[in-house]
Amino acid sequence: MYNQPQPALTAGPGRTKSQPVTARTEAGEHERPGNEHIRELLKAFGLRTSLIRLKVIDALHMADRDGRSIGVRGVHSQLEQLDIPLSFLSVREVLKRLCAEGVISLGNDKCYSLNPQARAVLEQATCR
Repeated sequence: MYNQPQPALTAGPGRTKSQPVTARTEAGEHERPGNEHIRELLKAFGLRTSLIRLKVIDALHMADRDGRSIGVRGVHSQLEQLDIPLSFLSVREVLKRLCAEGVISLGNDKCYSLNPQARAVLEQATCR
């Protein structure tokens, strides 16, 4: 008896189980190009790109464009409405990290908003 070739088992778009996940794929090779301005923001602050950071910053950016700031519950509920399954604790931890890195700030009302430098990076990247 001899070993017959097995069909490749897929583990995602364009990859098989035997192929390693590269940083390029994790960083959003298959992401929508509309997130490029947020990627540039994260890069400007020396942060790696992750799906949760993209989504949280996008929620904060949308609130900022509406002239408001939102709290953890507001960000979490906005992501839930978009069917993005992230836990409340995960959202809170990402907000804390973004605050510690200077991307966002926490107001006295326990609401988060983009820092002026972050806002400028997003606006500049959006205009390109």
